[in-house]
Amino acid sequence: MADKRRFELFAHFLSERFRAPRIFDVAGGQGRLNEALTKLGRTVTTFDLRHKHLPVKYACREFTLSEPPEADLLVGMHPDGATRIIIEYAALHRLPFAVVPCCSDNSMPYNPWMRHLAQLARDRGFTAVEDHCLPMEGRARVVLGAFE
Repeated sequence: MADKRRFELFAHFLSERFRAPRIFDVAGGQGRLNEALTKLGRTVTTFDLRHKHLPVKYACREFTLSEPPEADLLVGMHPDGATRIIIEYAALHRLPFAVVPCCSDNSMPYNPWMRHLAQLARDRGFTAVEDHCLPMEGRARVVLGAFE
């Protein structure tokens, strides 16, 4: 069972960690992270294929590498198969990213997947790659990358 506080906890972590006013929330489901970040004064666009979602800024489409770079930060809360594209897009546009992966997109076990994502970020040129744990139940580890 996922922790119901996960969106607020991640939003507060992001707000404390990054000064990014414009955020892309990739594979953001109904837009709950968007809602939490918007309450904290951020401008967020959620990308997901869901047609039913909260009344937030929402792009009902798959996020791709060709998306215009109109954000200062890329994030994903349990983004499933979009985790890798978040890192690749952020690297392509030299933007920071933060993801809380729940599972791999290739059946890799969780801990090796987390190591793989950190290495992917390093391989794509991120100079600061970190791992944090949010104070919540369930998959709570954050992988983040930035350029120093």
